[in-house]
Amino acid sequence: MIELRNDAKYSLVIPTSMGVRLTPADHQPFHCSDTFKMQGTSAESNVGSIASFLGMPVKILTAFVKDSPIARFIKDDLARRHMDYEGPEFTQDTPWGVRHQINMADSGWGSRGPRVQNDRAGEVGRKLNVKDFDLQRIFGDEGAKIVHMSGLIAALSEETSEFCLEIARVAKKNDARISFDLNHRASFWKGREELLSKQFKEIASLSDILIGNEEDFQLCLGVEGPEAGGKGIAAKIEGFKGMINRVKQEYPDTSLFATTLREVESANSHMWGAIVSHGKEFSVIEPRQIGVFDRIGGGDGFVGGLLYGVLKGWDADKSSQFGWATGALTATLNTDYGQPADEDQVWSIWKGNARVQR
Repeated sequence: MIELRNDAKYSLVIPTSMGVRLTPADHQPFHCSDTFKMQGTSAESNVGSIASFLGMPVKILTAFVKDSPIARFIKDDLARRHMDYEGPEFTQDTPWGVRHQINMADSGWGSRGPRVQNDRAGEVGRKLNVKDFDLQRIFGDEGAKIVHMSGLIAALSEETSEFCLEIARVAKKNDARISFDLNHRASFWKGREELLSKQFKEIASLSDILIGNEEDFQLCLGVEGPEAGGKGIAAKIEGFKGMINRVKQEYPDTSLFATTLREVESANSHMWGAIVSHGKEFSVIEPRQIGVFDRIGGGDGFVGGLLYGVLKGWDADKSSQFGWATGALTATLNTDYGQPADEDQVWSIWKGNARVQR
């Protein structure tokens, strides 16, 4: 479907700012809990977990706080997820110095939806800079088949914006394919709209795969949105198709465009679907009901499965189906990232077969 470099050491290379998520036990709300699970997390590394758990080599480019027990926890977590990593270590200096971000998120239950708050004050990932990485070694000598990045890391700070842009340039020159999840965040863009729009448009122009909803494409790339009016999934599908047809005129070299579809019936029951555009065709997975243990990371699970399909050389329909299923799988876990046992487990989810496997 997309031609990939065949001599690359890594299937995926992913720039990101790693942090930790605190989740209350037993689906309780955060504000009245006293027992929490902690996990290493980031939107971008969540994507890479699908491929890493299925045996593909994945490398994380990030930053750490020197001598921090949280940094050690994150490194051990990445190793457990079968991921290589590299990046500079920054000294905290004072109690008010750099640290890793904290994501405070409960899972919701029934009629009570999840609540998420990010504490990013002093986040060490904001200091990511190309001067701390040998990009020619990473993308020239070692090589990557696909580089995946998101608008979260690309807009995190002035340094990370340049970091992602330069990675896209160097990776592209060394025959890597670029996957870019637009992930617009208004608070990141405030006061920086003109510069970020220019940078995002350049990254998009280098991208082979673009991911986002209609609002992401409008706010990040300035493409006209769907006409107002219309309700329900059918309207969303047609709105996205119209949007992508306009985006293709601006970015004719991009091969795949993707978005997820979600209708929330309760915190534990969602209607889950996806749309992927490839060439002149669209792969549409109309929403199906899935059970939800924890919804956080389901969208990243979809992207991870879609990229896994591209890395395997599958066509867009098969890759989309696999991505839908890895997103559904992630929603059954209490981690932000999917941990598939094997491909068969994923295909069983796609087929709707939840019978016991002996």
